[in-house]
Amino acid sequence: MTTMPETEPLSGDSSNQNEVLLEVKNLKMHFPVTSGMFFSRTVAHIKAVDDVSFFVRKGETLGLVGESGCGKTTTGRCILQLYKPTAGEVIFEGRELTTLPSNDMRRMRREMQVIFQDPYSSLNPRMTAGNIIGEPLIIHKLVDNKAAYRERVAELLQNVGLNPYMADRFPHEFSGGQRQRIGVARALSVEPKFIVADEPVSALDVSIQAQIINLLEDLQERFNLTYLFIAHDLSVVRHISDRVGVMYLGHIVEMADRNEIYVDPVHPYTKALLSAVPIPDPVIDAQRERVVLTGEVPSPLNPPSGCVFHPRCPIATAECSQVIPELRQVQPNHWAACIHAPGYGAI
Repeated sequence: MTTMPETEPLSGDSSNQNEVLLEVKNLKMHFPVTSGMFFSRTVAHIKAVDDVSFFVRKGETLGLVGESGCGKTTTGRCILQLYKPTAGEVIFEGRELTTLPSNDMRRMRREMQVIFQDPYSSLNPRMTAGNIIGEPLIIHKLVDNKAAYRERVAELLQNVGLNPYMADRFPHEFSGGQRQRIGVARALSVEPKFIVADEPVSALDVSIQAQIINLLEDLQERFNLTYLFIAHDLSVVRHISDRVGVMYLGHIVEMADRNEIYVDPVHPYTKALLSAVPIPDPVIDAQRERVVLTGEVPSPLNPPSGCVFHPRCPIATAECSQVIPELRQVQPNHWAACIHAPGYGAI
């Protein structure tokens, strides 16, 4: 079982940033695997997310990183209730979302939005940019007339760095970066408090990635937004995040301040991820420690016993195959799920 890290306040007195906006407790998402053409039956479960706990404070960005298939996107979709979790709690501003009636959840969606990964498939090709951005305004009845509607759409386009006259263009007339800006504007249209950014820059060129990241940071400051930023690019996550959580095979294996986790990682998987990040200086790159993982990522259909990372871990012992490590504090504001991590269980 993964224990919930205590919600310790940031430096300074009690301010808006110290308040917890979102709490995820022991979240599980197991997808059934069925067999049979006519009378299907469940024969197994894919454990996409398996006992994940964390919190997000108001106004901060929590980065969630890991290899493809580790459960990052599924976690985000469970928070938004796009997937109904198998077990666990998702508490947003004190309200438990997994038990909310559908009508209440529909109203709650104004507070929680998503920016999708692929700007090419997440926009309806038959709708203009203005209609894509303005549709949430109509659904949630946020404008009274057509004039207010057009004014709000123009304002949203300007907020994300696009000209209002582009409202009549279709998605195929925009570049990838411009399409993603439309996706950002659509998420902003209902004035949310929390946004799940699901790898929003992974499909873009490196030069465009920086522009979108800077845009997200600017919007966060202007509108007091809170982000769950999902990515596999560690350099991008370090730039935008306040804290970083590392996922592996449905579990969070380490979580800490963004600088702490890069300077002093304690989990072997985090060390392996960081050692794979290229460094421009060849001298420094030659001197740093290399952690090369062997084998393949196990299937979430049949995860290993004990620590899920032990079949590939360079420091694994026999105990690792038997004990499921909890996410424990190893240093102040630094948690890890490894029984061999320095300070594991000491604090």
